[in-house]
Amino acid sequence: IYGVKTLVGLSFSGAIGLTFLLLSCALEQYGVYWPLFVLFFYVLSPIPTFISRRLSDDSDVASNACRELAYFFTTGIVVSAFALPIIMARVAVIQLGACGLVMAANVVIFLTILSFFLVFGGGDDFSWE
Repeated sequence: IYGVKTLVGLSFSGAIGLTFLLLSCALEQYGVYWPLFVLFFYVLSPIPTFISRRLSDDSDVASNACRELAYFFTTGIVVSAFALPIIMARVAVIQLGACGLVMAANVVIFLTILSFFLVFGGGDDFSWE
């Protein structure tokens, strides 16, 4: 039901987020590449959800323990992605402008990941296998 336009939109928003992240590193006044460590959080954030959807049964229970644990781990990963640039700015590893660009990148990338799960994760015809 969702087609090429949705996929292109998600790709475009992901590219915008990565552009913010690369600008926080590559602009001449910032010049350090420490903010790229948040890429690990971008890769790690969907993994608990993938695992919980694979392991949990699709019953109509309001609260599934496996899914709730996955939400907990995902929340910890997302909070860590926002905390890392703040800590790096606090100890003067990066500048405040670079921290702001990383925060903007985090918002865009995590909203893109959430949108992917909302659009492509709910249908019966879509499989993670």
